[in-house]
Amino acid sequence: MKYTELGNSGIMASRICVGCMSYGVPSDDFLRWTLDYETSRDMIKFAFDHGVNFFDTANCYSHGTSEEFLGRAIRELGIKRSDVVIASKVYFNQGKLRPEAIKREIEGTLRRLSTDYLDLYQIHRFDYSTPMDETMAALHSLIKDGKVRAIGASAMYGYQFYNLQMVAERNGFTPFSTMQNHYNLLYREDERDLIPVCKQMGVSLIPYSPLASGHLTRPSWNSDSPRSATDQMARNKYDFTMQQDMKIVERVADVAGQLGVTMTEVALAWQFAKGVAAPIVGATKPHHFADAIKSVDLELTAEEVAYLDELYLPHKVKGALSEGPNPLPPFIK
Repeated sequence: MKYTELGNSGIMASRICVGCMSYGVPSDDFLRWTLDYETSRDMIKFAFDHGVNFFDTANCYSHGTSEEFLGRAIRELGIKRSDVVIASKVYFNQGKLRPEAIKREIEGTLRRLSTDYLDLYQIHRFDYSTPMDETMAALHSLIKDGKVRAIGASAMYGYQFYNLQMVAERNGFTPFSTMQNHYNLLYREDERDLIPVCKQMGVSLIPYSPLASGHLTRPSWNSDSPRSATDQMARNKYDFTMQQDMKIVERVADVAGQLGVTMTEVALAWQFAKGVAAPIVGATKPHHFADAIKSVDLELTAEEVAYLDELYLPHKVKGALSEGPNPLPPFIK
């Protein structure tokens, strides 16, 4: 495994991050496919034993049980707290990013994870209803109090992220070190502005859904897995552009065949070629992690990257929220 610094935080994280939305008590129609505790623990152990030290969860995943599973597994497996990088998020909760909400939610997150501090605390979305200086001040106070080592953001428009960083700079607050955005071979809208802003500011990219909910791991669009059959969020993100995106999937399969590697390795190697620090992989089987880990050592040529890039067409924004009412998915209500 290789490691990288998250922004300028001094935190060294593995180049693969474990996406813990896959772990927790199944809920409603959106997360019916999550793993039980024993299986989740085994997956966490497999990843850690193979050098992966970076774990990402959120206060809203499976009503908080994702955080509980991760904290319990680390404790029961005897993993030293200092040997892992734990990230969680705040936003999909009462009060969103108001200071009182941030202060309340960090306490619940720390309790569920059975830890005194988070390595990385991320705002899950941009909050149109809370002044930016209030949010950034609240996050900065967590740094000063020792409850959080670094902060990050997720899924927003480039100008919003830039403005938040400027608020931090003007007021002497802690800036964001990471951006967890929606980014993969089938969804590249953030290449327009958000990603250039992050690179300009030295912010590490740790994208979610790097394998497009599994679509980049197999030559067929769907599979017989529980997630493929029940994940409505994935269908909402990708099914509308299936016809055009299957052409890209076919190219991933083509490159994988020529190189004698898996499609997973190619899709993640493409991320590294684009400057990604650590894609967040939501694996549910050990061999999924094994393929992800191998991708760290796969270097695509410029020609191979261009071949994979060539057929992409613009997509509707999926991730960043627009201003106004935004109904929450059932699993986080």
